[in-house]
Amino acid sequence: MGLQCGIVGLPNVGKSTLFNCLSNAKAQSANFPFCTIEPNVGVITVPDNRLEVLNEIEHPAQVVPTTVEIVDIAGLVKGASKGEGLGNKFLANIRETDAIIHVLRCFDDDNITHVDGSVDPVRDKEVIDTELQIKDLETVEARIAKCEKQAISGKDADAKKLLDLLLRYREALNQGQNLRSVELTDAEKKLDRELFLLTRKPVIYVCNVDEASINKGNKHVEALRAKVQDEGAEVLVIAAQTESEIAELETYEERKMFLDDLGLEESGVAKLIRAAYALLDLRTFFTVGPKEVRAWTFHAGDKAPQAAGVIHTDFEKGFIRAEVIKYDDYVALKSEAACREAGKLGIEGKDYVVQDGDIMHFRFNV
Repeated sequence: MGLQCGIVGLPNVGKSTLFNCLSNAKAQSANFPFCTIEPNVGVITVPDNRLEVLNEIEHPAQVVPTTVEIVDIAGLVKGASKGEGLGNKFLANIRETDAIIHVLRCFDDDNITHVDGSVDPVRDKEVIDTELQIKDLETVEARIAKCEKQAISGKDADAKKLLDLLLRYREALNQGQNLRSVELTDAEKKLDRELFLLTRKPVIYVCNVDEASINKGNKHVEALRAKVQDEGAEVLVIAAQTESEIAELETYEERKMFLDDLGLEESGVAKLIRAAYALLDLRTFFTVGPKEVRAWTFHAGDKAPQAAGVIHTDFEKGFIRAEVIKYDDYVALKSEAACREAGKLGIEGKDYVVQDGDIMHFRFNV
């Protein structure tokens, strides 16, 4: 699908350490792949315990998970919107992503220099917010000037609607607000898609803490939570240095023992990958057979033909019907034949909205 989450943050906040942990994340099964497209783009497998369960039932030749792309974006400094540091590169790269993983330093360590001389995640967040808002304001002002002419001419019916939206955006940005906080109608959302504004992108805040703060957090984490509570954004607490130690362990058993010692059920990296997947509004359906159990990615709200097209475009073009088994039914009955016999296999048409966890078989004719 080509959807990407970009990891952003100030220099020395643990951003690259976290990206390297993601890049080296080891799944439970040896046939779960990882590959690198470019030095700063990782295709990361999405942890999903349902695959393990289906594997135990079906014993296929291979198990293939779904993936999400994570991009390590150049560190930002104050003044990036005016070209300071690698500002232009940063802003260009973030514009190409679909969602943001914002890493913030939430640990004290005199041996690791902070770019601003002290640890203050709220201030760090505001630095990046301000730079993105300034850039968005430039974009909005330019579009307003263009839309005003079109709206006056009356030749473009959508120009007035877009102008009204842009004026609301300008007001929000002048008040120091990120545009994701502006509520939109469905019609306005369609207009917004062509603008590619930086502060409209959904975000996860990742608090990079020391090992002692993994479970209970600290004053820096609490300060950030208070700051973002009105944004509706998820806040994850991760110790990037600890995650890097986990990533170096060779076996699942070793990693499980390490996590048990820390009082954790799973790694922070696994939580982050799943959160990034959800942030992109992605869901998973499965195909199951003796040769392969496979997870497939689709957009929330997709109908059966669109999901079929994820496997192959011919499946969507020649879609006839979908045979659907709910995950829980398959796990309870252990086979497609048993589900069919019990009346748990549904025959669905073009209007069926695919649900997360559906086990699907498509009938098509091209």
